[in-house]
Amino acid sequence: MATEEVDPRFADLDAWSLQSAMEAMWEGQLAAVAAVGRALPAITAAANAATEVLGDRGRLIYVGAGTSGRVAVQDGAELTPTFAWPRDRVHFIIAGGQSAFVASIEGAEDDAADAVAQIDAAQLSEHDVVIGVAASGTTPFTVAALQRADKCGAVTIGIASNDGTPLLTSAKYPVLVETGRELIAGSTRMKAGTAQKIVLNLISTGIMLRLGRVYRGMMVNMQATNVKLKRRAEVMVARIAGCSEAEAASALARTNGDIKLAALVVLGYDAPEAADILLRHKGNLRRVFDDLK
Repeated sequence: MATEEVDPRFADLDAWSLQSAMEAMWEGQLAAVAAVGRALPAITAAANAATEVLGDRGRLIYVGAGTSGRVAVQDGAELTPTFAWPRDRVHFIIAGGQSAFVASIEGAEDDAADAVAQIDAAQLSEHDVVIGVAASGTTPFTVAALQRADKCGAVTIGIASNDGTPLLTSAKYPVLVETGRELIAGSTRMKAGTAQKIVLNLISTGIMLRLGRVYRGMMVNMQATNVKLKRRAEVMVARIAGCSEAEAASALARTNGDIKLAALVVLGYDAPEAADILLRHKGNLRRVFDDLK
């Protein structure tokens, strides 16, 4: 596997000047970004498939071990504050359990039985989307989880950096990101890890775009939980409704901080009517305004 091989160009990396080593590592990060570009068709197909099945009850379930697992957790953990994705609709199946979020649990990635047990405990349905991440594409825990999820009828997405590996062949929607040899052999927290984070960002954000949780480049489902975010919400409502920020703040106060509701309230609808309009358009503000035109 390319991710495990020593790259002859960097065999003496530890003897280089730190400046030269930094430049080489930076170039490696750029190469990781470029590798994602070649996988865009597969990434788009995965995001589309996920959007189609999630509906109003499906879950996004992230699976991984070690570095890949922690990268997956980072992506999933951001969905609630950024897009108000319900906490009970994001789930993590990580080798070694929650303690592995911040520490390495030796041997956990080989425990296929635990992966199957965690998948079974999650009680998957055809509305769920399971995203397995493993740079090598061979991690027993992640492969076993994805195979079990497939038998449960869930949509399965596999992200790996080596072609023809079990994780990719087990996934309904395989995403191969060929980052090649690492500067430090096997240290997939570098190029492969960067690529994984980008792919996960693209998939999850693409899903939120299609589900109407973004409008005109703004995160209109955002939860305003601090002063900065409350100020951001006021600006968003003002931009959407074409009103002053003071009017926006008043509308947000009347709608418990709901940006979409507040924008419609400013435009003359009362809160229950606005809520009904949003419900009929599945919360998609663009569809609301297209219909109102």
